[in-house]
Amino acid sequence: MENQTNGTAGSLPSSEFGPVSGVCTKGAGIFQTAMRVLTGKWKGEILWLLVGGKQRFGELRRSIPGITQHMLTVQLRDLERHGLVRRTIYAEVPPRVEYELTESARALRPVFTEIHRWAEQHGGILNGIAADAESEDTAMRRAERAHSSRA
Repeated sequence: MENQTNGTAGSLPSSEFGPVSGVCTKGAGIFQTAMRVLTGKWKGEILWLLVGGKQRFGELRRSIPGITQHMLTVQLRDLERHGLVRRTIYAEVPPRVEYELTESARALRPVFTEIHRWAEQHGGILNGIAADAESEDTAMRRAERAHSSRA
C-alpha cells in the first residue's frame, strides 16, 4: 500500500504500519510530540540524573560536563513547563532549590533503564559519537568565548 500524506508537517501515512515492519503508526503523532518533549542535547541526561532522586541545580550542573548554567536553566524550565520536572524552592538563606521528577516522568524509568542496558551492550558504536560530541562541545565553547569577547 502506498503511503499518502497531505503535505503538512506531521501528517501520517495512510498505511497503519510504517517503514519498520510491525510498527504501528496510528499513534505516530503522539509519539512525535512525546519525542519533542523528551529529546534535546541535555534533557535525557537531566532526566536520567533525576531518576536517582532530587538534586540541586549545582549538583546537576557538575554532573553534566559541558552544559552551561544558562542551558541547564533553559532545559529545566522546559521540562518543568511540560510537567516532567518539579522545582521546589525552600525559604532559606541562601535559597535552596531542588529538582525532582514528577509522577509522569517517573513512569519513564523503565525506558531509561532499557536505554542504559542497550548502551552497555552496544557501547562500541557509541564511542565515535562521544568523541564527536566532545569536539562539538569544544567548538561551541570557543564560539561562545569569541562572541562574548566581541561584546
